[in-house]
Amino acid sequence: MLRTYIYRSLSEPVVQQLLARNTDPSNAVQQSVTAIIAEVKAKGDAALKAYAQQFDGVQLEQLSLGAEEIAALAASIGREQQRALEIAFANIHRFHATQLRKERTVETMPGVTCWREPRPIEKVGLYIPGGSAVLPSTLLMLGVPARIAGCKEIVVCSPPQSDGKINGYVAYCLQLLNIDNVYLVGGAQAVAAMAFGTESIPKVDKLFGPGNQYVTKAKSVLQGMTQVSIDMPAGPSEVLVIADSSANPEYVAADLLAQTEHGPDSQAILVSTDQSLIDAVQDALATQLAELPRAAIAAKALDNSYAILCETTDEAIAFSNRYAPEHLIIEMDEWEPLVRKVSNAGSVFVGHLTPESAGDYASGTNHTLPTSGYARSYSGVSVDSFIKKITFQHITQEGLQNIGHTVEVLAELEGLHAHKNAVSVRLT
Repeated sequence: MLRTYIYRSLSEPVVQQLLARNTDPSNAVQQSVTAIIAEVKAKGDAALKAYAQQFDGVQLEQLSLGAEEIAALAASIGREQQRALEIAFANIHRFHATQLRKERTVETMPGVTCWREPRPIEKVGLYIPGGSAVLPSTLLMLGVPARIAGCKEIVVCSPPQSDGKINGYVAYCLQLLNIDNVYLVGGAQAVAAMAFGTESIPKVDKLFGPGNQYVTKAKSVLQGMTQVSIDMPAGPSEVLVIADSSANPEYVAADLLAQTEHGPDSQAILVSTDQSLIDAVQDALATQLAELPRAAIAAKALDNSYAILCETTDEAIAFSNRYAPEHLIIEMDEWEPLVRKVSNAGSVFVGHLTPESAGDYASGTNHTLPTSGYARSYSGVSVDSFIKKITFQHITQEGLQNIGHTVEVLAELEGLHAHKNAVSVRLT
């Protein structure tokens, strides 16, 4: 099932190949995305309807659903499902609400006061993936922090289902978030529509949401050609599990398969200090895979996946930090010493009873995370993702006397005499 490598026998070029994922060596994804973006920019709604026909197999009369249609769809789901979404909403809200904090005002020297104040990004666009799996959980993960931040306009795009609507679970989440409109657009064309604006879809200031390689590439391209920013490169899902002899192979196999069922371009990595565990996980993978409804998708993802045998846990964590996984699971009795050694990961799950699925849905942490090694420099989505922080300062007469000469000297040594004069005229 999983190709197995011995870490110490790997050359650096081979390691680099193992670290690479979701690359586009022939630029096929780039070219396709560029064409889609150009079409949406030029033709707006007409292009979006054509792509709905081409990619989703749906002929749309309108590109959005309003409050009444959302309410009817939300009412179609069972109370058990409603309650599960409500619990997830509450836990996600509870965790993220702690992130909006007021910062202290600082007097850097007598009479010179500086501070920062958060302000919400006014218009945000949330992309909720559809395709083979519809993800209402992603709507909660993006919508909750957006609401906490106080964003004035939240634009939601999600691919239409075969009936030209959204499913009831997404609709119920829209109600929980007090969002009364959703746009039936998917893929690269959805993020392009929110970046440029069309006849129906408003232009936003920042784009959020995970997706396949096409969505991820589109976000990156649009950030470079518009004034719209993005949350992060969040593409096909991935997990890296560090496990030793104390791990339960059934648990490890289940955690690996949980990621592979997302899509054929997902990746699941097992890093272990115990060959017998790797062997047992291989057996468990075969057994569990056969029982999955999405076995064909998971099997293709397993072809992209592998196991690495390390001699020590230090080697294991060193490889993990180089890989910089979206999800890192440490399935060991003695996990505490490894936590402080984690330097690159999107979200970390520790212990034998902490499946990544809990974070995907309801523990409270955010599941919109950097992939493809971007965890080396990006954080996952949080309330901070939906705000910007503006600096303020105030200088009194005493403060100007204290800081003025320093500013004059620094401006003069840089040859910026007008800068110096802006202080000097106030000191005379």
